Amino acid sequence: MSHAFPTTTQGVSKLELTLLAQEFLATEAKLLDERRFWEWYALLDDAIVYHIPLRQARLEFKDEFPTGAYRILDHKKHIETRIKRIDSGAAWAETPPSRTLRMVGSLLVETTEHSDILVAESALMLYRQRGHDDKGDLIAARRRDQLRLTANGLRLLRRDALIAEAVLTTPNLGVFI
Repeated sequence: MSHAFPTTTQGVSKLELTLLAQEFLATEAKLLDERRFWEWYALLDDAIVYHIPLRQARLEFKDEFPTGAYRILDHKKHIETRIKRIDSGAAWAETPPSRTLRMVGSLLVETTEHSDILVAESALMLYRQRGHDDKGDLIAARRRDQLRLTANGLRLLRRDALIAEAVLTTPNLGVFI
């Protein structure tokens, strides 16, 4: 028996929404870890905003993210260009390609004023190793995602990823957070 995917949060329990978001984020992590970037790209909403703000060490948390400063601010066309560069072999930051393992947890889901959008907050631990490096990198981030419910499943509409480090210890952000 086939069930239609909900296109609105109305009438869907918080538990069901949490399970939908959990499955989406786990699938996304697997696709990225397996370097199946075009399959991941298909999960992006056409209006995607992929945002990693710049973080500074400050006394007050609210002051750690200067307005208008970011490490990455991409839209769908930018992400497509990044994937094409990876495929071309000309993405020097990813030569040799990173091997990654993403662990997503601490998931909290809430509805919004838009019946087709939910917010999923999660913690991400991303392990990354390249070539024959003795030691890999750990990138820790807190993510706030807006997920759009469509007849074809959830689509990532917006990602704000707050990297825990103010000074990155990883050589670059050539991987998707």
